[in-house]
Amino acid sequence: MTWQVSELIPLLREHDGWQVDVNDQTLVLKNEDNIEAFLAVAGEQIVVEVLLFAQDSVKDVNALNNEILRTHKLFPLSTIGINEIDGASYYVAFGSLSSQSKAESIVIEVATLFRNVEAFIDLYQEHLKEVA
Repeated sequence: MTWQVSELIPLLREHDGWQVDVNDQTLVLKNEDNIEAFLAVAGEQIVVEVLLFAQDSVKDVNALNNEILRTHKLFPLSTIGINEIDGASYYVAFGSLSSQSKAESIVIEVATLFRNVEAFIDLYQEHLKEVA
């Protein structure tokens, strides 16, 4: 069975502490820590993604990118990329899995991404500019 976004809504709403909203063909998931994730089914894969921070908020992009490349493998099922949103670059944490994955695997992927986002922010915090 290949999952569709609409079929994932009841599955993800069963998880305690998660709020699930629909925005077009994307699910917006929010956990108890107010971390917002976006989930979409794109062909043969399910992608779930969380915005980490704007590239403009980084002190030294090359130093951060170097550290990310050396440390991202410490976090299971998630990686970091850069997306352009409204003309600005943002670091994002994401995970992807087959659109034919078991329900349990999808829940594990989302839960792991939520956990990893907090760890990514903690680990890379020293690379961010001070907020005034």
